[in-house]
Amino acid sequence: MLLVKFSLTIMVVFSAVVSYLLAPRIVAYDAWSIILFFLAGFLITGSANAINQVVEKDTDALMKRTANRPVASGRMSVMEGWIFAAVTGLAGVILMGVYFNGLAAALSAFSLFLYAFIYTPLKKVNSISVLVGAFPGALPCLIGFAAGNDTIFMGEHGIRDLGGWALFAIQFFWQFPHFWAIAWIAHRDYETAGFRMLPSERGPTKYSAVQAIIYSVLLIPAGVLPYWCGITGWLSLLIILAANLVMILLSVGLYRQMEVKAARRVMFGSYFYLLIVYFALLADKI
Repeated sequence: MLLVKFSLTIMVVFSAVVSYLLAPRIVAYDAWSIILFFLAGFLITGSANAINQVVEKDTDALMKRTANRPVASGRMSVMEGWIFAAVTGLAGVILMGVYFNGLAAALSAFSLFLYAFIYTPLKKVNSISVLVGAFPGALPCLIGFAAGNDTIFMGEHGIRDLGGWALFAIQFFWQFPHFWAIAWIAHRDYETAGFRMLPSERGPTKYSAVQAIIYSVLLIPAGVLPYWCGITGWLSLLIILAANLVMILLSVGLYRQMEVKAARRVMFGSYFYLLIVYFALLADKI
């Protein structure tokens, strides 16, 4: 479970499953389809995380919070890690294509490649890696929507078929305050490993906190999009706007206090934000 980063994988697959259920074509929930989609998503995400650990085994060994990972600690060989990643990734993409559709499978394969082979090595080069990583981080929303709707472009359901992009936008902008809060907390570990994750080259600064505020504010127009696309109603819109306000206040608190405990509040607040937003959208689906 350490190899696939279980908690992270579950969070990613959760957003994909909710996006799948929000697709206009899904008018009744089928437990078997949900289980198969969850399995496919888990295999693909687990594969990406396994590749991440193989590629970063040397830097993982330098950081306290990652030194116990299977490849970094030597409990699993690099070859075993690659074989696991290849088998799970291929199985997940095939399952997605066979049981759902080619579009979802293609997006899954692209997301896996982008995360494992572009974002992962870029983390040691420049903080723009967070921007690059935000794309595969948000693609599960499009993958889920495509799996349930067969399209992510306007079709028989009109503007509602663009709902996947609305969900993508929410998860895309959400990642910035979330991951910058994590990078703030783990700054010394990241610095030791040579990772550049914060927007300021000088680490936890006012500039980094301002960036967290900006992207928290950008969550407001993104949060309006599901309502605008017609996939959810006004009740979820109000809940999302309230959650957005809390995210902004937490980010402002980070700017004012400039302390790890404030960054920790942003990090945990962002977890609750995503849960509240997705459950609200699902409960208020039109």
